[in-house]
Amino acid sequence: MTTTDQITVLIASWLDAIHVETIRAVSPRLRVIYRPDLLAPERYPDDRRAFQRTAAAEAEWRDLLAEADILFDFDYTNRQELPDLARRVRWIQASFAGIGQFVRRMQYDQRMPHTVFTTASGIHARPLAEFCTMVMVMHSVGYARLREQQLARRWSPRRGTDLEGRTVVIVGAGNIGTQVARHAQVLGMHVVGLKREVAGIDPASLGLDELHPSERLAELLPRAEFLVLATPHTDATERLIGAAELAHLPAGAVVINVGRGALIDEAALVAALESGRLAGAGLDVFAQEPLPDESPLWQMPQVVISPHSAGISDREGRRITGLFCDNIRRYLAGEPLLNQLDLQLLY
Repeated sequence: MTTTDQITVLIASWLDAIHVETIRAVSPRLRVIYRPDLLAPERYPDDRRAFQRTAAAEAEWRDLLAEADILFDFDYTNRQELPDLARRVRWIQASFAGIGQFVRRMQYDQRMPHTVFTTASGIHARPLAEFCTMVMVMHSVGYARLREQQLARRWSPRRGTDLEGRTVVIVGAGNIGTQVARHAQVLGMHVVGLKREVAGIDPASLGLDELHPSERLAELLPRAEFLVLATPHTDATERLIGAAELAHLPAGAVVINVGRGALIDEAALVAALESGRLAGAGLDVFAQEPLPDESPLWQMPQVVISPHSAGISDREGRRITGLFCDNIRRYLAGEPLLNQLDLQLLY
């Protein structure tokens, strides 16, 4: 095997050593470079963030970028300069699903025209679905009230409800939405999904009782006792839910957002919660992150706030490594890659 046979893979974010070895084992053609000493120290499992290197370390890192054919994750320390520093890169495997807006904002689609971008779509679906399920169950049992009574040592029995027969409308019946639907069906809920393309799709295959095209959202809102947003942020979905849409939800509805903060007019959401029209919300994403200290959402007991981490599981590294390895095999065989980003649709 000559040097030209080799393909250099640079791992650009922290990854457990056992997963690095799994990648190396895919093929002898791979030259896998993993330099944790040049990456941000891990704060929690599968942490990914930018940080400042010394001048010498930065020079060494940039040399590695120049050698790479494939990147495992984006280099968040050199976002603007990446197209110039990694001129050989032909494929970047992202660590998260919603990379479309980031790729467009950085103009990678124009500045890296020969590079394929693949997402981590599906990797975070199960923990995000469990977060949505948690919010729905917490609301049905009145957890906010129970917690308040517990802290006050107050014994005050009240009647709750359950989720059987309740209607949940899921905007975005993709990987996450499908997992939410399957969890909801186990609870006996009536599950309605919306998807951009629905032709030829059996709703039951997605865990749905009903499947509708996205443009029917307005007429479905009055049925949504629970509204789950699990759709990507695109031009078509920006501020998808505003004051008018919230007003069409039934009184006492609960809104759950695990898509992107830009999907909701946050001021309108706060107003609907403060008025009591909405019974609650479960939010993993926000218009501004971190959520500002002055946001009224912090003080609302009927709101569950997750710091954009509901999809993070200690199994994430294993799952994304499995996806990456499957894609490496496809790359080496000249086959289409899984989860390839559509640069027009942005997902």
